[in-house]
Amino acid sequence: MVELCVEVSDGTSSFSNRAYIAHGKLEQIASNLANFKDHIHGGILDVRVGEFGPEYANGAFHGRLHFTAPGRLRITCEQESDFMEFGRKNVASRATLYLSAEPASLDRFVNEVKVLARGAESAFLEAI
Repeated sequence: MVELCVEVSDGTSSFSNRAYIAHGKLEQIASNLANFKDHIHGGILDVRVGEFGPEYANGAFHGRLHFTAPGRLRITCEQESDFMEFGRKNVASRATLYLSAEPASLDRFVNEVKVLARGAESAFLEAI
């Protein structure tokens, strides 16, 4: 297992969390992103790291990438932190952020995720 730190910001709000992922899963995500970037006419891709809910260790990230029109990529990011005791409850912080990105940014991100799968420290998707 690898622990990833996922940071998302829409320019006003930001959320950061950690999630576990299997070693080979990063390569699979890179491959899925590489295939997706060519589906500019309505393509949809879900990327998930970790699992949501108190029964799972650490946090979770779910990103839905969707080409709404040629040249327009919309991304919905749902994140959840690790659960912790809060009085008598077990709670986690959650956030949903909405982003837009250019296809050229996605091309760079695909290459960075491929390198991340081979041991690089970070991958960055520039969004608006």
